[in-house]
Amino acid sequence: MKRIYITALNDLITDNRVHKVACTLLESDSKVTVVGIQRKPSSPIENRPYQTKRFRLFFKNGPAFYLEFNIRILLYLLLRRFDYIVANDLDTLLGSFYASRLRLKTLIYDSHEYFTELPELVNREFPKKVWKLLESRILPRLKYAYTVSESIAKTYKKLYGIEMKVVRNVPFKVSTGLKDEFIKNGTKQILYQGSLNIGRGLEHMIDAMEFLDNAKLHIVGDGDITEKLKERIIKKGVADKVELMGRIPFDELPSITNKADLGIALEENIGLNYYYALPNKLFDYIQAGIPVLVSPFPEMQKIVNKYEIGTVYDHKTPEALAEKIKEVFKLKNRYNKWKENTFKAAEELCWENEKVILKEIYKEAGLIFN
Repeated sequence: MKRIYITALNDLITDNRVHKVACTLLESDSKVTVVGIQRKPSSPIENRPYQTKRFRLFFKNGPAFYLEFNIRILLYLLLRRFDYIVANDLDTLLGSFYASRLRLKTLIYDSHEYFTELPELVNREFPKKVWKLLESRILPRLKYAYTVSESIAKTYKKLYGIEMKVVRNVPFKVSTGLKDEFIKNGTKQILYQGSLNIGRGLEHMIDAMEFLDNAKLHIVGDGDITEKLKERIIKKGVADKVELMGRIPFDELPSITNKADLGIALEENIGLNYYYALPNKLFDYIQAGIPVLVSPFPEMQKIVNKYEIGTVYDHKTPEALAEKIKEVFKLKNRYNKWKENTFKAAEELCWENEKVILKEIYKEAGLIFN
């Protein structure tokens, strides 16, 4: 039996991609352990078919936080038997890489994003240089790597000459039926789900709610700007129109997503990571059968246009965004066509199809599936 360790710098509660990869690797009859961190507060991990381990770190953020995690990963893995390490994102790669080299085992890299172009790094010259140096030293030495979008894969090819496969962050197929046409004058449910960080378009969306009647915005997730969003909601006087729902475990999320009438992914162009993004929330909306409103960035726009499941909005003013949303619901025939198309798209854009690509990558690395 092969032993696989997966490293991820989060508490594993909401990371559905890591969960899907771990479940897929179990199909090789391997023993899979996912290693993350224990935050305060953090929910217990329940009903996972694989083993989990979470470190309690002394440092909570900053360079010491990342360094401590990678040292802990290195020491932890050196004391265990394993055949494969799967490193998720650049912030787990250092410890995972050296553990694989010292033990002469296989490392596979799963890049969830274009890490050095995260908004948090775009205007911070020194931290960005450090991460860029780490990336440039290790990525060209990787034999097995994959990422979430064609644009990111092409960028890494151009930078480092490496061939990254693309495994999109699509969800498991869910069984859901077409909703009845929404009731006239009923409250339209608008949904954002994901991290609450800068550049996600959330401030813009909150401001737009001032100009929308019969609509409610549900924001699912947590992050660096949560408190600022709470203050903005009060300042704009839209507390009755905006609900901050906090972090929801990924296995509970579909029950919330399915109730929405419109899903939004309005990332701002503040770095190539967002510009090249193909976020999992877009695919979650599709699986739930709800039309989408997204930024006019290449990867998201490609999906929306190919399947005709929604429209794009280029960031202008809150009033313009409100008008765009009103138009979405006003043109009912178009809306219902989009909704119908999401169910067709969901048949293709699901993990049951995407994991075929994932398995091919691991087969190349020597793993045998049933």
